[in-house]
Amino acid sequence: MKKKILKYGLTAVISIAILFLLQRLLMPKYVDGIVEGAFVAEYYEEEKDHDVIFVGDCEVYETFSPLVLWEEYGINAYIRGSAQQYIFQSYYMVEDTLRYETPDVVVFNIQSLQYDEAQSEAYNRMTLEGMKWSKTKVDAINASMKEGEQFLDYVFPILRYHTRWSELTETDVQYMFDKKKVSHNGYYMRVDVKPAENVPEGRPLGNYDFGENAWKYLDMMRELCAEKGVTLLLVKAPSLYPYWYPEYEAQVEAYAEEHGLRYINLLEDAEAIGLDYTTDTYDAGLHMNLSGAEKCARFLGHVLSVEYGLEDRRGEAALDEAWRGKKEAYEAEIAEQKVKYGIKDE
Repeated sequence: MKKKILKYGLTAVISIAILFLLQRLLMPKYVDGIVEGAFVAEYYEEEKDHDVIFVGDCEVYETFSPLVLWEEYGINAYIRGSAQQYIFQSYYMVEDTLRYETPDVVVFNIQSLQYDEAQSEAYNRMTLEGMKWSKTKVDAINASMKEGEQFLDYVFPILRYHTRWSELTETDVQYMFDKKKVSHNGYYMRVDVKPAENVPEGRPLGNYDFGENAWKYLDMMRELCAEKGVTLLLVKAPSLYPYWYPEYEAQVEAYAEEHGLRYINLLEDAEAIGLDYTTDTYDAGLHMNLSGAEKCARFLGHVLSVEYGLEDRRGEAALDEAWRGKKEAYEAEIAEQKVKYGIKDE
């Protein structure tokens, strides 16, 4: 009897181990190509002592360089962004952050207010799979799932990725357990340039009103920040498209005024920032490149330092040491990308 129990127990352990290894192999690694799916998980490797946390979609993780915030203002910032991060996911990203630390300011990019519900399972997974398990992650999954998605597929991703065999590469084996960093405190770097030309105007919409669900989660984010003594700052990245309708702008301005929030539309401040859409974007105005992101960080850093009174923390030994390493990685990627895109120093 004992031998049978031992045999069955050993079989169960081996089966679980095999399934675990298969799951690690088959899950996307996000270390080359589409790297955005790795951003969320990288936060947990950091020391949790940030002054500012950014949340939002690609408009936030490609618009601000945390290194500039540190080097010029002594602000220790991290971007908890992910591709197509919806407002309800941004709320849970703030809630998750507050499990580890309490920043002075949360900066939320409001582009995602136009989406009342999730648009894509693939984008859901790039945001949710990197979160550590907690009640917050459970709530985030339940708030995000589209029709046809199953909660168990998030608990056991092998159920979702079991057919990925034909897509496997050497990278999937190399990074089964160890991941290389692909962001710089959540910032996604691009040094190449593609000028914005012939940017289309927005097409008329049948309805410009943000949905009830979007407003609900913005209220929840505002209330959570207030409860924890965190200042919530709303921003709109200076992306030329997707088109930001005046009707959208009016709703955000009215909300900010009603609730006593600061709202900064960087599209309107492009001249003050010094943006040049012939040199500061890598995809014709959709996102900022390195030059644009450093300018935007410089502009917002002044607001955070002068108007919000965030202290200059340069001189703190642990942070100075951490940022020396981060700067080396930042400069190394700049050099690597310049070679990749054939960019010569002037």
